[in-house]
Amino acid sequence: MSLDVVTFGCRLNTYESEVIKRAAGGAGLDDAVVVNTCAVTAEAVRQARQAIRRLRRERPDAHIVVTGCAAQTDAGEFAKMPEVDRVLGNEEKFERAAWAAGGRVAVADIMPVTAMRASSIDAIEGRSRAFVQVQNGCDHRCTFCIIPFGRGNSRSLPMHDVVAQVRRLAVNGYREVVLTGVDITGYRDGDTRLGALVKRILREVPELARLRLSSIDSVEADADLLDALASEPRLMPHLHLSLQAGDDLILKRMKRRHSRGQAIAFCEQLRRLRPEVAFGADIIAGFPTESEDMFRRSLELVDDCGLSQLHVFPFSPRPGTPAARMPQLDRALIKERARRLREKGEAALLAQLERAVGTRRRVLTESGGIGRTEQFMAVRLAGPAAAGAIIDLTITGHDGCRLLAA
Repeated sequence: MSLDVVTFGCRLNTYESEVIKRAAGGAGLDDAVVVNTCAVTAEAVRQARQAIRRLRRERPDAHIVVTGCAAQTDAGEFAKMPEVDRVLGNEEKFERAAWAAGGRVAVADIMPVTAMRASSIDAIEGRSRAFVQVQNGCDHRCTFCIIPFGRGNSRSLPMHDVVAQVRRLAVNGYREVVLTGVDITGYRDGDTRLGALVKRILREVPELARLRLSSIDSVEADADLLDALASEPRLMPHLHLSLQAGDDLILKRMKRRHSRGQAIAFCEQLRRLRPEVAFGADIIAGFPTESEDMFRRSLELVDDCGLSQLHVFPFSPRPGTPAARMPQLDRALIKERARRLREKGEAALLAQLERAVGTRRRVLTESGGIGRTEQFMAVRLAGPAAAGAIIDLTITGHDGCRLLAA
């Protein structure tokens, strides 16, 4: 008898899966599998449905509960699946009473939710770095994105609750904590923004060795955050940027709030403040109406911003979003552009790996003989090391994907 959680999607889902285990376990749920879904793309939803069917074949007697963003936005579709016993919404999944209650579907309207729940965890299973959720939901309405309808409007955890959770994890042995959320640069505790939160964490949790940020929206980066990145060595020199495209007209049609020039200027400014900083980014290939010239500007953005770690998303129309009603590109063309973007990203990563050869790096060790540098580059360790340690290593080479350490 067991309670297992299968997690899809982002770091936020990883954190929330630990909260789900506490809520569902506290309600006495046993011999069950919880599928914590992602809705960011149609492919993510398809993978969740495929996993549910496989889980039913493997565990025919288990109680299968589906929750997460896809369950919130497509509750009826999951409820129709004969393999599914119950569907819980994105707020209900935190409530012990909801796990104990009956009924096939418990998914309420998430848009009226205005407060964020404080949920403490002691560890994240199988991870050498811990995640702390500081924010949920999103007030922006990018034309391609379904997530606000799965997560609701933006709300933030009070600073004292964030600091307490970070301290709890640091005391439990985690050397690195990642602040995560849907739109963490939208963090607000009254007039306090993300930069002040970062500074308070570093000031009040001195035992924490490394603090890292998940994906940020560069246009929302506040002065305190820039100052912290420039002056706080424990704040990691790696930012993953929500850029999405490199052409101004496509950015406008996406309803993004930054221009190509602003994205480039932000990266140049950060590199002046913190020369060792590394940038990753999300970029969508094949957005509706994207011409070859528009796409080429996304390719060029990799060099113009100095991006080295790309997450490439072939455009996937999500029902209910404005972009799904725009003139669509041919699927083969979208896949071909995604391939070209990935190749560009692979070349940028290779250049970053080559620059690191011969340097000394502080590496957080993970399981499986892998570690991560401060810039989040993967390192293959030369020998066994306990997960969760920070060690100084000389980089002797790379294999095209990871650094190799002596």
